[in-house]
Amino acid sequence: MKIAHARIYPLSIPLSDPIKMSGETVFDAKTVVLQLVDEKGYSGWGEASVAPLMTGETLDSLLANLRYLVQKVRGISWEDPRNLTAELNKVLYGNSSAKSCLQMALLDIYTQKENVVLWKFLRTLFKKNDLDKPLPIPILRMLGGSIEKEQMDAESLRRQGYRHWKIKVGLLPLEQDIKRVETLLNLLGEDTVSVDANGAMNIEDAIRFTQSDKVGRLAFAEQLITSNSSTFDFCRLKNESKIAIGLDESIHGLREVEQFIELKAFDGASLKLIKTGGLIEAMECALMLENNNLKINLACKVAETSISAAATAAIGFALGRLPWGYSMSNQYLSFDVCKVPLVAENGLLDSSKLNAPGIGIDPDIMLLKSAIAKEYSVISC
Repeated sequence: MKIAHARIYPLSIPLSDPIKMSGETVFDAKTVVLQLVDEKGYSGWGEASVAPLMTGETLDSLLANLRYLVQKVRGISWEDPRNLTAELNKVLYGNSSAKSCLQMALLDIYTQKENVVLWKFLRTLFKKNDLDKPLPIPILRMLGGSIEKEQMDAESLRRQGYRHWKIKVGLLPLEQDIKRVETLLNLLGEDTVSVDANGAMNIEDAIRFTQSDKVGRLAFAEQLITSNSSTFDFCRLKNESKIAIGLDESIHGLREVEQFIELKAFDGASLKLIKTGGLIEAMECALMLENNNLKINLACKVAETSISAAATAAIGFALGRLPWGYSMSNQYLSFDVCKVPLVAENGLLDSSKLNAPGIGIDPDIMLLKSAIAKEYSVISC
């Protein structure tokens, strides 16, 4: 399999509602979609989103890195998926987002040609074929805005079947956040509820938050302190917290997973393809977490389309179960670019949604073109 040509689509898609996080407020999703076509006409799709505060990638840098990668790898014959990481590392250092995007498109072509569903291929690749049919993946919904809006959204979404939640914290004074989370916990009953601070709390506030009985029913608290915090602070938080501690920005790949396992400084991690560098690397991280009895949350960056949503979900289905759920972010877009967008039913995503060979989902070219970011254009290479 060799790449014959490629098209790169720089997109900007408005969100249904702005999403406010500790370091930024996101009004539109800036993401890049890659189409690869091999010498036999098979077409594969990849995606990676802009995340300057997580991966350092802007739209311009991501486009430049992808174009560079495509030009460098066009002469390579892609026969064994296990060699993808090593081959990409030979031509570009770092740049996990661009590598993830390219690897996704290559795996889409490979699995289509092999007539195998991507999540089933991952099971075969990692010798997990003995697992039962995967359980439906619980989809997390983020709650944000005023407490009144959060309550209205929660009530509406619960009627649609959602039972897993993520509450953004760290923007308000600590006591206000505790009171807000307590109010939502009372409303959500026995649902699975987590919080995410995106590193906005200092260590003292993080410990006070996790020791408060008012929020003690939380399933986990994600990235309360900054990824630049000392290992001492991470260990202290884990040891003094009454709530399970999850990490996101601190975990980019196997090296960080191994480091925090050795420190015994967390209870689980959020895995994103743009951080790990691709599906294969994310699967390796997930299995290491599983083997050490640690929990996994899968997530797309706010906000990626159904292309990345389907690829990320493949990891969850390959694992078979996902107690900490999946933050599938295409649900926050004002529109998707795929012919049949990936959507949850009763708050769950079933593997039957992705039973077609490959990633299992295709974009609509006209929708892609309609979402091109202002002052950008499709890149052919």
